[in-house]
Amino acid sequence: MIPSRKLSDLLPDVAAKCDSFIRACADEGIDVLITSTYRDNESQDALYAVGRVKPGRKVTNARGGESLHNYRVAFDFVPLAHGKPMWEDEKLFARCGEIAEHVGLSWAGRWVSFKELAHCQYTEGKTIADFQKEKLQSNT
Repeated sequence: MIPSRKLSDLLPDVAAKCDSFIRACADEGIDVLITSTYRDNESQDALYAVGRVKPGRKVTNARGGESLHNYRVAFDFVPLAHGKPMWEDEKLFARCGEIAEHVGLSWAGRWVSFKELAHCQYTEGKTIADFQKEKLQSNT
């Protein structure tokens, strides 16, 4: 099972944007912790089970192979205050989301259904179906 937090596990363009996001947040006095980058299908399936067959609140609607994390183009983060995660500070997440958008990322805090304040991605306009198709083609 591979749940990574390393920027080097993202595609190079995504890692560069993530690094720009971290630096831009720091320029505004906001420390952020990257909590997730790449996930293999097994890790994604384990997250999908939370709130379904495992205790807890649902954290994703994506099974393995259905998440942009599986394709190295998404990451999750949390803003920190005095070294502590600020999971409940929606205003701080919103500011981080604005910064993410400013550096060219898509922020899932703007999604209409299943908002994810902690999620950013850079897909260059590709959909999950595009990534799935590319993976299938590369495996043949």
